[in-house]
Amino acid sequence: MFKALVVEKDAESGKTSAAVKTLTLDDLPDAEVTVAVEYSTVNYKDGLCIGPGGGLVRSYPHVPGIDFAGTVEASDDARYKPGDKVVLTGWRVGEAHWGGYSQKARVRADWLVPLPEGLDTRAAMAVGTAGFTAMLAVMALEDHGLVPGHGEVLVTGAAGGVGSVATAILAHLGHEVAAVTGRPEQEGYLRGLGASRIVPREELAETVKRPLESENWTGCVDAVGGAMLARVLGQMKYGASVAAVGLAGGAGLPATVIPFLLRGVNLLGIDSVMQPYANRLRAWERIARDLPMDKLEAMITPATLADLPRLGADILKGQVKGRVVVDLNG
Repeated sequence: MFKALVVEKDAESGKTSAAVKTLTLDDLPDAEVTVAVEYSTVNYKDGLCIGPGGGLVRSYPHVPGIDFAGTVEASDDARYKPGDKVVLTGWRVGEAHWGGYSQKARVRADWLVPLPEGLDTRAAMAVGTAGFTAMLAVMALEDHGLVPGHGEVLVTGAAGGVGSVATAILAHLGHEVAAVTGRPEQEGYLRGLGASRIVPREELAETVKRPLESENWTGCVDAVGGAMLARVLGQMKYGASVAAVGLAGGAGLPATVIPFLLRGVNLLGIDSVMQPYANRLRAWERIARDLPMDKLEAMITPATLADLPRLGADILKGQVKGRVVVDLNG
């Protein structure tokens, strides 16, 4: 027997409720590998799945948690054996498949990645899907020519999970980081992560009619989308790239093609859910090498299973800073 956060939906009212319940191994879905989950995190998708579902949950009852790290307990796949430390992000786990808000999880072997040297399971979930996505964004910018010393790299939504890790990684790699936030009280936190400049959100939130502005940024990790992304595209330096990782500001893009045609700007889409295995390994190895652990520790807010209903609501309101690490045994 073990504990899990179970979300149930009332058939008559359609309303959902989340509570910590006791389950058995027989309750888990069929798959090749059973993992004793040690840590998970709280992401925007988790907030949706804990609450109304947001169209992500296929059936109820449901166990959310889109990422987790732990130790293999049983495996029908030769790639993993009991005692192996593993991490999981993506593959719609926690959405279509039961996820990491449980002391036990059963998943497909193809969805797992061996924990890289230099990271323990707690640190891996301090990174989590948000940090994994941030590293994919940095790698994509590097693959398109980003190198230190050529100007400021913009990070939007910088106090959030993806933005926090992106800021720390970019600063550690020697980039000047301009961090955008709508929460001025987070300036000290962001400077502690390595941001060299704080950009108030209102400076970039307003749509302008000019398709091109001054060339300000040598790269950008954008977690906001919407009007801010459109504005940023018109401020990129010639040949620079924007890695789009989120849509906190909306899914629309009120932009023109002029930045692409006249400045050769690149808009790079970053998907962390269906990334191929080889790129997952590359990203996790880079995380172990290029994310300073002292900066990672500064991002962490600890939590337990019982805290998740409240935290799920908080993250949907934009009230979660940095990385929440959920101790499944706490």
